[in-house]
Amino acid sequence: MKVSQIQEYGQSVWLDYIRRHLLQDGEFARLVQEEGIRGVTSNPSIFEKAIAGSTDYESAIERYEKSNDETPLAIYESLAVEDIRQAADILLPVYVAFARRDGFVSMEVSPYLAHDTQRTIEEATRLWVTIGRENVMIKVPATPKGIPAIRQLISQGINVNVTLLFSRAVCGQVADAYRDGPEALVARGGDLSRVASAARLFVSLLF
Repeated sequence: MKVSQIQEYGQSVWLDYIRRHLLQDGEFARLVQEEGIRGVTSNPSIFEKAIAGSTDYESAIERYEKSNDETPLAIYESLAVEDIRQAADILLPVYVAFARRDGFVSMEVSPYLAHDTQRTIEEATRLWVTIGRENVMIKVPATPKGIPAIRQLISQGINVNVTLLFSRAVCGQVADAYRDGPEALVARGGDLSRVASAARLFVSLLF
C-alpha cells in the first residue's frame, strides 16, 4: 500500500525524519507530491544524527565558524532553522490545499527547558518568530511545567505539537489546554482559523 492510499481512511502521514540532502536533492518534494507525505516532525536527536552522520552540513558549519562568533548550540539552531524553513516551504502547497489543517513541520524547544514554564514560552515564541513560517509547529513536552506553556502559546496564535505523552491523565490535561488556549485566543480577538495543534501520543506506552 502506498502512503497516499492511507489518506482514503482519513489518516495523514508525517515523516519523523529530516536531513538537508533529502530537502535539497528533491526527494522530500517527491515524497510530498507523489507519495502523499503531509508533514514532518523533528527533534534534537534527529538533527544530531543528520548532522553527525553525514557531510551535508560541513560547508554550512565552516561558514558559520568563519563568519560568526557562534556557540555550538547557536550553530545547531541556525542549521536546524534553515532545514525547517525549507521543509515548510516545500509543504506550503499542502498547507494551503488542506485549509491550514495539514502540511506542517515541527521544531522542538530545548529539552533543557522542560521544567520551566516561562522559559519554554519565551523559547517557543522566539523560535516561532525566527523561523517565520505559518505552517510550522513548535514542539513542547507535556511535562507539568510544559502544559501551562502549551495553553499560553496556543492563546498567542502559535501552532503547537505536544510531545512526551505517556499517560491517559496527561492526555486529559493536554486536551484541557487545547480547549482553554483557543478560547483565550478568541477572547483576545485572535484568528482561530490560523492556529492548529497536534499531539504525539505514544499508544504502545498507554496500555
